[in-house]
Amino acid sequence: MTPAINTLKKKKVAHVLHQYDHDPKHESYGMEAAEVLGLDPSLVFKTLMFCINGEPRNLAVAIIPVDKKLNLKLAAKAARGKKAEMANPDIAQKTSGYIVGGISPLGQKKLLPTFVDESAEGLDKFYVSAGKRGLDVELAPSDLAKLTRAQFIPLTLD
Repeated sequence: MTPAINTLKKKKVAHVLHQYDHDPKHESYGMEAAEVLGLDPSLVFKTLMFCINGEPRNLAVAIIPVDKKLNLKLAAKAARGKKAEMANPDIAQKTSGYIVGGISPLGQKKLLPTFVDESAEGLDKFYVSAGKRGLDVELAPSDLAKLTRAQFIPLTLD
C-alpha cells in the first residue's frame, strides 16, 4: 500500500487500481502507463512539482495529461507567482514522499497548492500515479480535487 491508496481508502473514495510491469528504460513514465494500460493519453495525467519565484522549497503541484507539456507561465499565474520552474527532483522526492516517476498527487507528506489542467474537469474518470512506478489509480477528477484542494485551471498550451 502507498500513502495515496491509504488516503483513498480512508476517505472512502471510489477508485480502481491498475498495476503494470514498469520498464525502467522507457523514456516517459506517464506515456508508458497509457501505452501499457491501453488508454488514451489524454486520460492519463502526470504529477509535476514546480517551484515558484526561484525559491526551491516554495513548491506547488501541477497535474496535466501525459501527452502535454506544462506551461510554466500558466503554472506561475496559477500559483500567483511571477515565474515558475520545475522543482529539483531531490526536493520533489523529499517533499512528496514519493520517487520521481511515481509521485502521486494524493497522500503527499505536505499538502501543497495543487492545480489540475482544466481538460480534466469534464471527465468522469482519469488516471494518476498511485504512488509508485507501475501503479496508477483511476478516479473521478472531482474526487481528486476535493482530496487535494486542487483548482482546475489551464496549465498547458495546445
